Amino acid sequence: MRDRFRGFLPVVVDVETGGFNAATDALLEIAAVMIRIDSGGNLARGATFREHVRPFEGSRLDPASLAVNGIDPFHPLRIASTEGDALGAIFGEVRRAVREEQCTRAILVGHNASFDLGFLNAAVARAGIRRNPFHPFSCFDTATLAGVAYGQTVLSRASQAAGLEWDSGEAHSAAYDAERTADLFCIVCNQFRPIYEAGVARLAMAPPAEPPNPMLEPAPE
Repeated sequence: MRDRFRGFLPVVVDVETGGFNAATDALLEIAAVMIRIDSGGNLARGATFREHVRPFEGSRLDPASLAVNGIDPFHPLRIASTEGDALGAIFGEVRRAVREEQCTRAILVGHNASFDLGFLNAAVARAGIRRNPFHPFSCFDTATLAGVAYGQTVLSRASQAAGLEWDSGEAHSAAYDAERTADLFCIVCNQFRPIYEAGVARLAMAPPAEPPNPMLEPAPE
């Protein structure tokens, strides 16, 4: 895996929230799905990890957003953790996978990934977490990849165009959306493999690469 993505380990992340503003709206659920690579270089979905999150103090909960994701943040049977504990559990699994794959750090994969990365980074800052295994601003966006590959940017339509089943009753659960996003990412990457291999061959004949810019590629945690 470290050779496939320049030392980065792709990890699919999906969040369910109380709105669209990462600074003010609650993070309610987060799921992370690992990506595996087999001996033939094909990507496949790995393990899923999910955490329910308690709204941070003073956070906003938009009724329209709650109607979409179906989450009752204060349901008595909902077992949820603080942002710090939830991210700590997820990050522990991500760090383990980074070590096992001998990568330098993780890179977030998401559908409209800037949304998920924005909420992740905001929660990291609120919780005072210093060791974030994810790259702070780079990401892979399956909305873009699916738009190029299939002409579809909505997750449900892109999944169907890729030959995946879609259950609208399960949609807007962080785990379900993350798993469909992971499947979509793997399918597109596997289908684009001839393009990747052609690029590798051209780079093998190119001049040596310049040292990475530390401002653009922060050192691993």
